[in-house]
Amino acid sequence: MGIAGILAAIAVLGILIVVHEFGHFIVAKKTGVGVLKFSVGFGPKLFGRTVGGTEYVVSAIPLGGFVKMVGEDPESDEPVDEAISFSHQPLWKRCAIVLAGPVFNLIFAFVAISAIFFAYGVPIPEEGAKVGLLQEGKPAEAAGFAKGDLITGIDGRPIAAWDELSDAIRGSGGKPLSVEVERTGQKLNLTVTPEKQEQKNLFGEVTGPSYYAIGIGHATDRRSVGPFEAIINGFEETIWLIEMTITGVYKMVRNDIPASEIGGPLLIVQTAGAQAQVGIEALGRFTAFISINLGILNLLPIPILDGGHLLFFLIEAVMRRPLDLRQREMAQQVGLVILIGLMALAFYNDIGRLLGSWG
Repeated sequence: MGIAGILAAIAVLGILIVVHEFGHFIVAKKTGVGVLKFSVGFGPKLFGRTVGGTEYVVSAIPLGGFVKMVGEDPESDEPVDEAISFSHQPLWKRCAIVLAGPVFNLIFAFVAISAIFFAYGVPIPEEGAKVGLLQEGKPAEAAGFAKGDLITGIDGRPIAAWDELSDAIRGSGGKPLSVEVERTGQKLNLTVTPEKQEQKNLFGEVTGPSYYAIGIGHATDRRSVGPFEAIINGFEETIWLIEMTITGVYKMVRNDIPASEIGGPLLIVQTAGAQAQVGIEALGRFTAFISINLGILNLLPIPILDGGHLLFFLIEAVMRRPLDLRQREMAQQVGLVILIGLMALAFYNDIGRLLGSWG
C-alpha cells in the first residue's frame, strides 16, 4: 500500500463524493431551493467565491465535499425565507433533491463505462485456445504454463478452439494430460494434472457439480466500437453491476456472504493502487464500480444516509405529517451507531487482510 495507492484512492473517493454532492446541489438549484455553500473538500477553506447567493469553495481536505442548503435544519432558530427553504418545500421536491445524489453516482458510472468502451473497445475472446489468465497456485502455473501460450493439442489430439480445450480438461477425470503449446514461435510439451473444483458464482456460492480445471482463462482481444454501441454496452454493464451490487448487499444482510468480506478504506486504497498500476482503463472501471456501490449503499433505509431521509419522507407521505423531532433524533442516533459499527468492522477486516499479506 504505497503513495500511488493512497493518491489513487483519494482521487477516486474525492471525485465520486463530489459527483454525489453535485447531484444534490444541481437539483436543489433547479427546484428553487437556496444553496448557501457548495464545498469541494472539507476542513479549512483554501479559496472561494460567492455567486448568486451560493458560496463556492475549495477546502483543504480533498476527500469529497458537501452542500449546505437554506432551511436544511428544521430545528434551527435562524429566520429563513420559506420560499427557498429545503424543509418548507413540497415532499416531491425534497425527495428529488435527496435522491439526486445516488442517481448522479449511477449516471457517472454509466458515462465512465461507456467512455471506456468507446476509448478502448469491447473485449472479445481471441481465436484459438490462447491463455490470457493464469491463476496463482493452480496446476497450470505449477506445470509451467505462461500467459500468451497457444494450446494446439492435448494427448495428441489437435485443439483449435477454447471449447475443445475446456471439454478435454473437464473430461480428463483428473488424469495427467500432455499439452502441446506454442510460445514465441517455439513448440513445447507440458504435462498438467487437472484438479477438481467446485462450481461457484461471483459470491462464492456453490451453483453446480464439481468439475476438473487447471486454472487458466481465455485470452481476450478488443473490438473498436462507435459511440452508439459504446453507450449500449455501457448501459448493459452498468445494469449488470447494479444488479450484482444489490444482490451482494442482500446476501450480506442474510449472512450468505460472511461479514469478513466487508471492506473499507484500506481495501479501497490497496485496490485503487493496484488498478492504477494496471492502467487508466482498469482504474476507470474500478471508479465506476465504487460509484455504483456508493449510490446503492446510500439508498439503504438507514437514518443519516439518503435512503433514511427517503424513508422519513415515505412515512410523512403515509401519515400526512412529518415524524416528531424526538422520533427523528432517536432514528438518527440508531443510524449513527449502525454506520460506526459497519465502519469499525470494515477497518477490522482491512487490518486483518493487511497483516495477513505481511505474513
